[in-house]
Amino acid sequence: MPYLLLTLSAFIWSGNFVLSRAMNATIPPAGFVFWRWLVAICVLCPIVIPRLRKEWPLVRANLKLVCVCGFFGVTLFNFLIYTAMHSTTAINAALVNSAIPVFILMFARLIFGQTVSLRQHAGIALSLAGVATIILQGDLGRIRTLSFNRGDLLVLLAAVAWALYSVALRRYPQGLNPFVFLFSISLSGLLFLVPFYAFEIHSGAVMNANTPTLLSIAYVGILASVVAFTTWNIGLRRVGAHVGGQFIHLMPAFSTMLAVAFLGEQLHLFHIVGIALILTGIVCATFRIAKTA
Repeated sequence: MPYLLLTLSAFIWSGNFVLSRAMNATIPPAGFVFWRWLVAICVLCPIVIPRLRKEWPLVRANLKLVCVCGFFGVTLFNFLIYTAMHSTTAINAALVNSAIPVFILMFARLIFGQTVSLRQHAGIALSLAGVATIILQGDLGRIRTLSFNRGDLLVLLAAVAWALYSVALRRYPQGLNPFVFLFSISLSGLLFLVPFYAFEIHSGAVMNANTPTLLSIAYVGILASVVAFTTWNIGLRRVGAHVGGQFIHLMPAFSTMLAVAFLGEQLHLFHIVGIALILTGIVCATFRIAKTA
């Protein structure tokens, strides 16, 4: 079940990446993040408010964790990604974003002393090979044509932020309702975002309210925020960040399928090979955990 939840998160977030690239000229990055999480908070309110009084002592006791997760997972990661989409290509963004599982393993080892088995290392390598196959379109010669710019650096910083968020979830307090936790980090993240959004508005960058922008905000606010974050948090708590993080590698595969389905792009052999390698790597990295659970 946790692997299904992590897969669902990766699928929804793949749609978020495609959508953010499509809307980068229409919705400013800080505004995109602000309205996304404001919608999420509004959706969560009817679920959370009846529970908040009872669980507030637990939230208050873990305010440091709430602020860390809110800053890295809600504010910084999303703001950097949406900003990066103004100055980088989809290929480069997918390549750099695939470093997230590596950062998760690194921080899990440095902060918590998490050990990683040889089987899991092999699974990571297979998944990375699958990602590279899709990005390079099965042609190693394409490496020579890749160039990196400011946007790529922002995606790399976003990957670091998401890895820190994922590893921090290891401190998730027992007994805290997942919706209450998500509501708390969403509110925290919005507070951290206020200076960025105020500066953006002051600079004249505003969002035009029309049907495409409203539908985009609804998607990222409900699905990419409430649904995907909840399933990711639950899945990661059950299998650990070092294992669950490998499911990020599904995103290039899902992005490819979405492009084929909705943008009319063609499916090639390198897509099939890459997706197969990613799935094999994930099975390899998670098999031991599933076997001993």
